[in-house]
Amino acid sequence: MKIEQLHNLFLGCHSACTDTRKIKPNDMFFALKGDNFNGNTYAEQAIESGAKYCIIDEAEFNTSSQTILVNNVLETLQELATFHRTFLNIPIIALTGSNGKTTTKELINATLSQKYRTTATVGNLNNHIGVPLTLLSMPKDTEIGIVEMGANHQKEIEFLCTIAQPDYGYITNFGKAHLEGFGGVKGVIKGKSEMYTYLIKNNKTIFVNANDPIQVKKTKKANIFTFGNTVLGTDISISFVEAQPFVSCLYNSLIIQSQLIGEYNFNNIAAAITIANYFKVEDSKIKQGIENYVPANNRSQVIAKGSNKIILDAYNANPSSMRVALLNFEKQKGFKTAILGDMFELGKEAKAEHQIIVDLALSLDIDAIIFVGENFYQSKLKSKKAIKYKLFEDLKNQADLSLIQNSLLLIKGSRGMALERILELL
Repeated sequence: MKIEQLHNLFLGCHSACTDTRKIKPNDMFFALKGDNFNGNTYAEQAIESGAKYCIIDEAEFNTSSQTILVNNVLETLQELATFHRTFLNIPIIALTGSNGKTTTKELINATLSQKYRTTATVGNLNNHIGVPLTLLSMPKDTEIGIVEMGANHQKEIEFLCTIAQPDYGYITNFGKAHLEGFGGVKGVIKGKSEMYTYLIKNNKTIFVNANDPIQVKKTKKANIFTFGNTVLGTDISISFVEAQPFVSCLYNSLIIQSQLIGEYNFNNIAAAITIANYFKVEDSKIKQGIENYVPANNRSQVIAKGSNKIILDAYNANPSSMRVALLNFEKQKGFKTAILGDMFELGKEAKAEHQIIVDLALSLDIDAIIFVGENFYQSKLKSKKAIKYKLFEDLKNQADLSLIQNSLLLIKGSRGMALERILELL
């Protein structure tokens, strides 16, 4: 079946789905394969659950008028997504970066949706499967699409750009994330910059933080639209005001008060303001979009529990995000307790990077620190204000966190640590 024919069938479906547990009536089910599963074996179940069509790539499961046999389900999903993107013929904004990309994506959506019908990546569906699903989730009346792209090795962003074919792009920053896959910080810069390469080659537009020297250097030959609180003559001037604890900024004589913790979120907010300005969203609507956005999913959430106020930032962590979170936390007022979990995917740099974070945390004006995880446990720790546990279960069984009272808490660690479980112990 040609991709045009498959697309016509898709337009008559509710949405694309790859998980039989989440199928809705009239979905198109894609029977993907993994190391430990074969979606083809779920084709019959998908139809029973309401799928209108099942895309399969093993002939033995082609037993129904509702199954469609293709050479490779994943490649078909990706090809269909690109065809649908061309069919929509709308501006696509792509973004990536080491830290803050999901928050920035949500802020861009919050501001642009004040004027346009937008569709953005849900959660962090930002890989070779998530990006196609994001594109296929865009209904025909979508006016602007916002696509988050994640990567942990070279050539991944390049490939995702060929699928989404973005017209605009933004890289939040280049930091110490996925060092194992990228091969160090230089590898991170090279890998993330694949988005710049695509956009420059195709004469598209790049949004640039003029205060980031790497962004400026990498986009010298590009069509750019810049922002910053700099005297370099940017297209948009946005100034940081304060973060006590929530970030506020000054834009076109307007004070915008966000509900985001931490000075490190200023650039994320500024990028969203810039992109909304570029697409001619009214200033008052930009302000409304930023101020109404409330973070969720364990990303810089502020939670009151008993006498404690908690900054829950347990969705993910790397050396760059951990550093800025700690520096911001030090600036907050009151008795401060930090509970920090291991940072993953650091490869041979893991030991050194965890020790750097330990040393930084101990040097700051933070009253008590708890380290959790095998990497932190192996670090040298000489301080009466800190303690370490090898496993979360050790923390759970040996520490009485209910004794923490009248404290401001920072909870931060990689997703695999699932430190949001600490809320149940407080």
